[in-house]
Amino acid sequence: MRKLTVAATQMACSWDIDENIDKAEALVRRAAGDGAQIVLLQELFQTPYFCLEQKIAHYGLARRMEEDRAVAHFRSVAAKLKVVLPISYFEAAGAAKYNSLAIIDADGTILTNYRKTHIPQAPGYEEKFYFSPGDTGFKVVQTRYGRLGCGICWDQWFPETARSLSLLGAEVLMFPTAIGGEKVNPAHDSSGHWRRTMQGHAAANIIPVVASNRVGTEADGTTTSTFYGTSFIADHTGAIVADANRTDETVVVASFDLDEIEHFRQAWGIYRDRRPETYGALRTLDGRTVMPD
Repeated sequence: MRKLTVAATQMACSWDIDENIDKAEALVRRAAGDGAQIVLLQELFQTPYFCLEQKIAHYGLARRMEEDRAVAHFRSVAAKLKVVLPISYFEAAGAAKYNSLAIIDADGTILTNYRKTHIPQAPGYEEKFYFSPGDTGFKVVQTRYGRLGCGICWDQWFPETARSLSLLGAEVLMFPTAIGGEKVNPAHDSSGHWRRTMQGHAAANIIPVVASNRVGTEADGTTTSTFYGTSFIADHTGAIVADANRTDETVVVASFDLDEIEHFRQAWGIYRDRRPETYGALRTLDGRTVMPD
């Protein structure tokens, strides 16, 4: 039996970076106090979600990983609390800028730096203006407590992300997120769709999934967005076993037996019966034209 306890958090963010970091640390400490060994914080939590509009001034928020305040701060927190922390931040790297995730082990070591693969572009989610497409590929790391695979927000909508991370050996998937209102259709509530997409990843890959989203209403220029929280943890069958509401700044925790899940996964046969030689369409954009390597 290999027991793993994981947590998802959610909180509102302001332009006071110190306050946001302190609030995030308080949630991590609360989760660790509840027994969590891997704790997921939401996407880009040091500030409000600055991608609501296209503003060159926001480029100044980007930092090299070695200089980012949250990454440095939570390396110390991880070591003190002996928890694993994926930390989302706005990365500056040479002439490029990325939406990135530094995965910190329970001794404060940075295991890897993942750069968001899929970059969205829509009213209220102007990410292509700020971020280059990630160049790291999908990453799975061996943490002190288990093999962790992470995507970032828009990555979570693609079954290819979850399947790739699962094939790379992940034992749990985590997705830090910033999602709320849909500017093109204000009456539409995507929260159920958002959850069910990731529940499908859990069920199809027989692997627990953890998602952390922000809460609160944020505004920039003429654009306002209310983030709908509903952070959750799904088990390896896709069932939600812990979840938060739409407004609370809170922590949710769940535990799994990784050995039991591995046995179940092998018995089900979904990896044994894969036919990758028939999946050529996945390497195309139009379903017909093979992309060059």
